[in-house]
Amino acid sequence: MRRIAVTASALLAVALAACSTGDPEAAASEGVAGGNGGTPANEGVAGGGGGGRSPAPTDQDVQELRVRVLERLPHDAEAFTQGLELRGDVLYEGTGLEGSSSVRRGPVGGAPTVRRELPAPLFGEGLTLVGPRLWQLTWQNGIAIERDADTLEELRRVRYEGEGWGLCLDRTDGGTGGRLVMSDGSSRLTFRDPETFEPTGHVDVTRAGAPVDQLNELECTPDGSVYANVYQTDTLVRIDPDTGAVAAGIDAAGLLEPAELGAGARELNGIAAVPGGDEFLLTGKYWPRMFRVEFVAR
Repeated sequence: MRRIAVTASALLAVALAACSTGDPEAAASEGVAGGNGGTPANEGVAGGGGGGRSPAPTDQDVQELRVRVLERLPHDAEAFTQGLELRGDVLYEGTGLEGSSSVRRGPVGGAPTVRRELPAPLFGEGLTLVGPRLWQLTWQNGIAIERDADTLEELRRVRYEGEGWGLCLDRTDGGTGGRLVMSDGSSRLTFRDPETFEPTGHVDVTRAGAPVDQLNELECTPDGSVYANVYQTDTLVRIDPDTGAVAAGIDAAGLLEPAELGAGARELNGIAAVPGGDEFLLTGKYWPRMFRVEFVAR
């Protein structure tokens, strides 16, 4: 989930720079990547849909939505947010940057009650919960960390190929364990076994026949949809993971005040579904606020 500068003044300049290597969230001294490194290994395109899914959307069916703010909540303005997930009233958040990456657990809108740091050179990325465990990605380190969901203590590390950006658990893909859905900053979503982390397939995301790349932080919802932040934009997309078709585009511009953006807040990056409804939590890198929102017609 895009890596960048560590100073407020450098951050805005870096967002306009371009370099030819790595993920856009590398250090400011290296600029923002224009492309992506190797994509995760895969074993073929995903097959038929999981149980209970709606018919796959066509390009003509794509909804245009916007956010309606329901509540404004505090957020750590020093958190380089890379992953967000809500279980009940407990919020899990992963942050990035080499030497300051972390994973946190605590109440929504409050200070974390549990926090674990990632040692350098690990660069934290997206995360998701699988029962009593939590998986956390790293950007270019090729390491997924499995943790205890309560204590956040590290249980094991698993290697993978390519970059890690976003991660969520699709529980509608038959069976009891579901499948992990992982992004790498390209237009491809890779499916992985939630126990072994081995790749099981992939799908390429398109809208109007064109690839939708820079897919970043992910959120899987009970209806079988995958929501994705599109890196360096104020746009989210809702994806049918069986076909890769974009079912909705969501405009999330204007959540922060200009003064907050000028103070060093970076791009939108962080989406978590609120259980039991159609609401979501949204935040971003170095954002001083988190927003409880719903998506409505434009």
